[in-house]
Amino acid sequence: MMKTSDLTEKYDITRQTLNNWIQEGLLERPQKNEHNAWIWDDSLINVVEHLSQFKSVPKDQVDTFTINNRRYLGSKFKVLDFIDKVVKENTENVNTVADIFAGTGVVADLFNSQGKEVIVNDILYSNYVSYLTWFGNELVDYQKVTNLIQYLNELEGFAGYVTENYGDRYFSLDNAMKIDAIREEIDVIENINEREKSFLLTSLFYAADKVANTVGHYDAYRKRMDSYTPIYLRVPELNFNKDNLIFKEDANELVKHIKADLVYIDTPYNSRGYANAYHVLESLIEWNKPKVRGVAKKPVDLSDKRSLYNGVKAPEAFSDLINSIDAKYILVSYNNMAKKGNSRSNAKISNEEIIEILEKKGKLEIFHTNHQPFSTGKSQIDNHKELLYLCKVK
Repeated sequence: MMKTSDLTEKYDITRQTLNNWIQEGLLERPQKNEHNAWIWDDSLINVVEHLSQFKSVPKDQVDTFTINNRRYLGSKFKVLDFIDKVVKENTENVNTVADIFAGTGVVADLFNSQGKEVIVNDILYSNYVSYLTWFGNELVDYQKVTNLIQYLNELEGFAGYVTENYGDRYFSLDNAMKIDAIREEIDVIENINEREKSFLLTSLFYAADKVANTVGHYDAYRKRMDSYTPIYLRVPELNFNKDNLIFKEDANELVKHIKADLVYIDTPYNSRGYANAYHVLESLIEWNKPKVRGVAKKPVDLSDKRSLYNGVKAPEAFSDLINSIDAKYILVSYNNMAKKGNSRSNAKISNEEIIEILEKKGKLEIFHTNHQPFSTGKSQIDNHKELLYLCKVK
């Protein structure tokens, strides 16, 4: 047992810091004694000791960014309120949420910010690295990370893999050379843990995406270079997490080995494979420097990142996925593209197929909201809706 004054002195923290941790849900409020003073038991002292190692710096001293500060096909950022409302009003006792096709991770972040444990998964390595940043449990020396990102911003560029393959295409020559210098330097920085390195990599690929000469994906670059803004790395905002799980696996295999109160599903329903759409960022973060081909400079071999959900076997894969899930609730996102857009953007699983598969798993409710979709080409999409299928498992 320990008094507050002794606790703050031992761990070099203030009473306000303790209050902040309690308000943020990171620390339970201690019991009071007969003198109305907080008394800290051993379990709470252990939490304080853990949190005191989690160094931070004031937000107004750091140029930061958040998880949603990137462009991504099919991002659910604009429908988060809709998802949140459906879950809060139609489920009970949801403490663990699995987001198994997580993309940017904004849906997982919604639930993580509510204090729920999250299981986050995506087949792309660049997304996996970003999850270590946003959802990782490992302690981070935030001041050290901030200093390293400032150091990376000051590096002189040089011509390397990025310049050779993507310079004057996806990036200006100056930005390509700066990216080369930063990416090579990150791999030789010592005395950082896995999550701290992920902060540096996430900072780089968010910054690279900001200055990319594209319309938001990497199927192609603009014919005329119009993105000369110098690349500038900012610091990812810091989340304190506990007991989250992060994977880079085939979702159909993953669900056979995990259990959650709610599983959220947003599969890649159309033929636009995400490995194709984000191959530049993927190569930048994996840094395996693959041989590339064609005008778009895509890696010669992307077979390990292809998904059954991009082809004719999508309904079969979806059925197998749903049958393998161990959860109280399954929540499926779907936008009703059907045959509305460019052929590459049209859904490979129909509304009817989704309903039939989910009704075999449990009691089904369907919710919808208006939402503007993404379609290749200049297709005008009318009466488009974002659907949520909520299945209460039998």
